[in-house]
Amino acid sequence: MSSRIEQIIEEIEEYIDRDCKYQPLSTTKIIVNKEHLDELLRELRMKTPDEIKRYQKIIANRDAILADAQAKADAMIEEAQVQTTELVSEHEIMQQAYAQANEIVTQATAQAQEIMDNATSDANEIRIGAIQYTDDLLANAESIIGHTLDSYSTKYDGLINSLQECYDVVRTNRAELNIPEDDSADYGQQDMDLE
Repeated sequence: MSSRIEQIIEEIEEYIDRDCKYQPLSTTKIIVNKEHLDELLRELRMKTPDEIKRYQKIIANRDAILADAQAKADAMIEEAQVQTTELVSEHEIMQQAYAQANEIVTQATAQAQEIMDNATSDANEIRIGAIQYTDDLLANAESIIGHTLDSYSTKYDGLINSLQECYDVVRTNRAELNIPEDDSADYGQQDMDLE
């Protein structure tokens, strides 16, 4: 929408182009109707302050709109920066959390491995100790049984020897008696006669 000043300027241009004639022997100078041109210029002068005020108001409004837009843009930029900072902080916090979690997992894995190694070592020591203890018990039992066998073998051998000696004595004594079988019958008869 054009302003009245722009319309008047267009009317002046049309008047000059359409209604004014060139001066004789000139291509740049024209003849104008002074009253008509004065009327247009007068109206232009009257409208100019109103138009200027309107433009000043528009410019002021434009400045206010621009200032408001700039303030809104600055607020949006500031909010975006805050959100970016928060996101960066959250990202850093997440990275720190991941790093701490990885460190905890690594430490836990190392501790678990150490516990497993210690448990395996303790179990091996206990197993070796149990084998050694069992071997000691078996060695002690072997020693006791061996001594018992040796002792009873010696005693048994002594008993056998004693019995053998007794047997030999009895046999020798019996052999010394050497009673013939016929004689033994006579002794029996004599005993009966004496009665």
